[in-house]
Amino acid sequence: MKFFAVVLAVLAATVVAVDVEVEEDVVVLTDDNLAAFVAENKHVLVEFYAPWCGHCKSLAPEYAKAAGSLKESGSEIKLAKVDATAQTESAKTYGVRGYPTLKFFKDGQVKDYSGGRTTAEIITWLEKKTGPPAKAIETPEEAEALEKANEVVVFGLFADKESDKAKVFLSVAGEMDDVIFGISSAEAVLKKYEVTDGIVLMKQFDNKRDNFEDEMTAENVKKFIMNNRLPLVIEFTDETAPKIFGGDVKVHNLLFIGKDDEKFGDIHGAFSEVAKDSKGEMLFVLINTDKETNARITEFFAITKEGLPTMRIIVLADDMKKFMPESNELTVDAIKKFVGDYKEGKLKPHLKTEDVPEDWDKEPVKVLVGKNFAEVAYDKTKDVLVEFYAPWCGHCKKLAPIFDDLGKNFADREDLIIAKMDSTANEVEGVSIGGFPTLKLFKKETNEVVDYNGGRTLEDLTKFLESGGVDGAGPDDDEEFDEEDEEEEEDGEQKKDEL
Repeated sequence: MKFFAVVLAVLAATVVAVDVEVEEDVVVLTDDNLAAFVAENKHVLVEFYAPWCGHCKSLAPEYAKAAGSLKESGSEIKLAKVDATAQTESAKTYGVRGYPTLKFFKDGQVKDYSGGRTTAEIITWLEKKTGPPAKAIETPEEAEALEKANEVVVFGLFADKESDKAKVFLSVAGEMDDVIFGISSAEAVLKKYEVTDGIVLMKQFDNKRDNFEDEMTAENVKKFIMNNRLPLVIEFTDETAPKIFGGDVKVHNLLFIGKDDEKFGDIHGAFSEVAKDSKGEMLFVLINTDKETNARITEFFAITKEGLPTMRIIVLADDMKKFMPESNELTVDAIKKFVGDYKEGKLKPHLKTEDVPEDWDKEPVKVLVGKNFAEVAYDKTKDVLVEFYAPWCGHCKKLAPIFDDLGKNFADREDLIIAKMDSTANEVEGVSIGGFPTLKLFKKETNEVVDYNGGRTLEDLTKFLESGGVDGAGPDDDEEFDEEDEEEEEDGEQKKDEL
């Protein structure tokens, strides 16, 4: 990496125009010209992508629109892309491990891109990184124009822009890349907002304005902005997903209802009313079940059409917890009770489960579901190896015949069970599944759980079982897989990301 930086410095000192290909205003870079191009241009955002990557395909039109908009405005910022599967040296140099990976080059220095994936979010992030943290506002008309152009604007209004309070405001503005900030000491602007030394957040929804009324510390200012920048009820979309899941509030109340439902207005109003009392503690999120793209989310929560409209509270963690109400009543009182019961710890997590198949133990590999898991896996007279899989997972499909053979080979062992569970349809309390397939050995007598992270050949798995769960219990092995496999994994990741 140091050597690469030296190369950039040399190139910057002897700038020669670099010939590059351009597609829809996005510069196409290769191993041969990336270093020269970022040395020649002051600000460059580079996307490292894979042609088969679903997320990359979704980003492409937004990325191209951002490039076009910046070009039209005369900006010196360039947007570029690199096919990381073909330009492997560049991908290796910048530690590309997933797709898309975006890197921002400023005067040859590189940093990770941390903004959103819509045109507006890309441009906002770049302008914040290349310009002042807050736009200087000199007239009320400029302030109004900034309000009209953005859903949310945070204004710092100070009699003295060099004051300690103003410095705190600017420090926060420099940290928050996805929020628009304005600053002013103009008398007419301060008079417009009736503030002389403070902060106001203007927005195009809900109550339209929030005033900062706490002690002027960076922590307090950030908390104020995070608590007020989103609507009381925010609708889940591709654009809002990063704001919903990327914020500090990890407890969400999800309302599942179609906007065409005749009771939508009343229910949405009740949901909004309760949301007022939970700002900063719980996000209230609308899942529009009329949208086909949201079908996977209702499927993930095992919600049927007959069960709509309804709510679920989720707690985002390594092992996501979900809570469901006692009934589907959606009045203000019912919603308040559901939220109150959660806050008081009266609710138990809701776990998905299928019914136990009649022939669950017919084959050498037993079929587990939520309802029979504990009875089988925690039987202290037997070791139980369980594969937690997803039907769409490419690696799971490859493992299936090997796992079947493993079951056959140990079919005569009365103290050993080989089993599998569809983890997209069944959940077990206390068992965390990080990816698919996940293999765990539940040991007899102690119920100790041993994670299997060894190879996935029949020989490897056999050795693991014969060693009593010692061989293969360790760090994940690096596994090579082809593009077809990775495409399937990407599709699966998309399904999980959408939740």
